[in-house]
Formats: sequence, structure tokens, C-alpha cells
Amino acid sequence: MNLDLLVAILMTVAGAATPLLIAGLGELVVEKSGVLNLGVEGMMLIGAVTGFAVATSTGIPVLGALAAMGAAAAASMIFAVLVLTLMANQVATGLALTIFGTGVSALIGAPFVGITTPTFGTIFPEALTASPLLRLVFGHSPLVYFGLILTVAVAWFLNRSRAGLILRAVGESDSAAHAIGYPVLKVRYLAILFGGAMAGLAGSYYSLVLTPMWAERLTAGRGWIAIALVVFASWRPGRMLAGAYLFGLVITMELQAKAAGFNMFAPELLAALPYLATIAVLAIISAAKRGGANAPACLGKPFRAAA
Repeated sequence: MNLDLLVAILMTVAGAATPLLIAGLGELVVEKSGVLNLGVEGMMLIGAVTGFAVATSTGIPVLGALAAMGAAAAASMIFAVLVLTLMANQVATGLALTIFGTGVSALIGAPFVGITTPTFGTIFPEALTASPLLRLVFGHSPLVYFGLILTVAVAWFLNRSRAGLILRAVGESDSAAHAIGYPVLKVRYLAILFGGAMAGLAGSYYSLVLTPMWAERLTAGRGWIAIALVVFASWRPGRMLAGAYLFGLVITMELQAKAAGFNMFAPELLAALPYLATIAVLAIISAAKRGGANAPACLGKPFRAAA
């Protein structure tokens, strides 16, 4: 394997891992507050189609990414009102959000099928991407670097900041946090808003970076992998980074096998590899009885303020 091919594979791994990492970190913050949002896939699709539509209309990918964050955050507020204010079932509402996002994205995206859009360029001068090794460091989309920075920021927020400690307290014991004066619902609303914005940004990565043209179900179920990664990472940002890049490697192996004309297995089986890996990882974690060791105690439980 020559150096150029190795660098190309590693850059593909980073590209495949980035949306999983960004969406997964958003969901991690949501779950740390005690809320389970299974609507990540739907919010990613809403972000993908909104980002594509805005970037195509304006010619400015950054505006597309910002619009994607706003649209997905707005969708997450529908979920938040239902589960926090109206105390609807979180699992059912999250699934409904995914179905809603799938349908809305197909409707909005219908006029954009087959159209290409401007994409993000690198943020570093071309001189820094002249050689393969420099390209591996400086040749990525800005969102790849954002994902790495976001990992550090979320880890610091949860472990070092007062607001992060309050959020964790709400997730561990909402009644105790309420008793000492913390605004449980406000904290959870803000966490869901952040999770929605990150899911939208992750979705826009597919339509503005990886495949800059619109197609229905563009995210191909990657939102479910992002949710599984939260469990795989034991609700820890550092492990989330490792898990996202591990699954990015699995996805890249599938793409490389198809490109190389690997015919030993059916193409459908190769396409299923990332999802089979997700199931295998979750099964191993459950068998080892460590899957919920670090889960917030109030995860998925509705909060009812004491009178």
C-alpha cells in the first residue's frame, strides 16, 4: 500500500466518523440531562435537507450549515415540549420525530433531487496540503476539526464547568436537583436544543461535504449508529471520539471493498457491515453487564415537580 492510498483511506475514515461524532456528542449531552431522544436520525435528515436547500439558494455553505442547525433545533423543540411539558413517552416520541423528519426531508428535498451544491473548502492554505502527510493533517473539511474541538469542549463542560455539573446532577437525580433550586426543565430544554443543533450540523455534513447532492434518506440510518455510540462510549466524550473513528473505519472498509470489486459477499451484506457492527458491539457490552454502568439514573424517566 503506497502512502497516497493510505492517506486517502485515513481521510475517508475521518470524513465518515465526523457526523457520527458530532451527532453522538449532542445526544450524549441530552442523555446526561436524563432525556432519551431517539429522533436523532430524523433531525439529521431535517438538517441535511435544510442545509442543502440554503447552500444551493445562497451559494454559501456556512449559511447552509447554520440553517441546518436552526431547523433541527426547532424540530428538537417539538420533541422537548411533548416529553418535558406534556410528559409524553420519550421512546415513542423520539421514534415519531424520526418518522416526521424522514417525511419532511423527502417533501422539502423533492425539488432539489439531482442538483449539486457548493461545498466546504479547506481552511488552510494549499501549500499546507501539498504532500500526503500534510494533507492528512491540514486537508480536511472544517467540520472535521470542529468535531475534535467539540469533543474537548463537551468533556470540559461536563466535568469542569458549573453548568455541566448541574446538568449531570439533573440527570442523576432530578427530584434532588429540583429540591435545591435547580431549574430541571430549563436545563433539559437547553440540552435537547443543543442535541438538535448538533444533529442538524451532522446531517448537513452529508449533504454539504460527503455527497453534495440531495437524495432521500441521505443519512442512511447513521443517526441510529450515533445513538448506539453513546452507549458504546459509556456516556464519556473521549470514548465517543474513539468509537466514532472505529465505526468510521468500518464504514470505510465497506466502501473500499466495493471500490476494489470484492465479490465474495453480496453488496447488500457489505452495506450492512456498520449496522451489524453496531449490533455486535451493543450485544458484547450487554453481555459484559457494563452497558448501563455509567448511564444517568434518570435517563428516560419523566420529571414531575413536587408541589
